[in-house]
This record gives sequence, C-alpha cells and structure tokens, in this order.
Amino acid sequence: MRTSTINRKTNETEISVTLNLDGNGQAEIDTGLGFLDHMLHHIAVHGLFDLTVKATGDLHVDEHHTVEDVALALGQAFAEALGDKKGIVRTAHAYVPMDEALAFVALDLSGRPYSVIEVEWRTSTVGGIATSLFEHFFESFAVTARCNLHARVLYGRDDHHKAEALFKALARALDAATAIDPRRATIPSTKGTLTE
Repeated sequence: MRTSTINRKTNETEISVTLNLDGNGQAEIDTGLGFLDHMLHHIAVHGLFDLTVKATGDLHVDEHHTVEDVALALGQAFAEALGDKKGIVRTAHAYVPMDEALAFVALDLSGRPYSVIEVEWRTSTVGGIATSLFEHFFESFAVTARCNLHARVLYGRDDHHKAEALFKALARALDAATAIDPRRATIPSTKGTLTE
C-alpha cells in the first residue's frame, strides 16, 4: 500500500494528513478555510487519491500559516507515500479548463524541489484567502514533495475559476506521475535514485 500519515504541529498550526495514492477519490477535509477545503477536495477527487486533512491554525491572525502548513504537510505525505518511487511514471502534465480559464501543470517527481508559478490575479482574495497564497501553496508543496513543479494559468477572467483549474491540473498531473508503469521494474532515473 502506497500510503502515509503526517502529523505536523507548530506554535501556529496543528495538521494531520493521511493519503492513499491508490485510492478512488474519497476525501475528508477540514482546515477551517472553506475555499481551501474545496481545492483539496479537487486534489482528491481528480487525482483519485484518498485524502484526509484536519487542520487547526491561527486564523485569528490570518490564513497564511494554515495554507502554507497544509501544503507542506500534503507534500510530505506524497513524498512518504511514494517511498523510493520504484516503477512510477515520474513526469506528467495536465491542461484543465474551468469555464473561461485554462491552467497547465507539469511536474517531475525528481527528488529535487523547484517551482515556477505564473498566474495573474484580478482580485486580492478568493474565498477569504489571499490570491498570492495559492502560488505559495504550490511552492510549499513542491519543497516537501521534492518535485519540480511548473504551474501556469494561460488565460481567464474569474479568479475562482483560475484557482480551481490550477488545483484540478495539479491533481491530474499528480495522478499521472504517481501511477505505476507496468513496464518499469526499476526507479525511473539514470542515477538509480530519486530521493536525493
């Protein structure tokens, strides 16, 4: 079973994440931020991951720490569930439309964290979350998932649609990259490792 359980506790947040890479899209999400819950549901449903996320954070300050720490815990959950990454496809991409918006995500589960995020927002917040935090979510996820992650909104008018398309594209790319290639019995790297 390619599963993981992550518990992360700081002075700002307390987060638990359970993940099954080979699930069917079941999700139980409660972060205290309704729009973040909605985006995480997209990752589960469109990636066919079974995902449970429970987070309590210092929302009386603002939403930053909760969004960031959920992303860090989620990335760590993916890294741990993947183990040595033997047999995975490794690289994948996805285009996802959401009404007038179109998003693209490409990723490589390379073991080397790097991210490039390109999106222009029309508003300062969506669903009570600063729009700049969606980019930060992707950046933080890439660090602990130890993946190379490129995300871009090609066009769109509605910031809700842009964010939703981005998270759906992340889900679809993760589903494809984490899949087991039945032809591959080894780690997909000429170096022989994807963990360092």
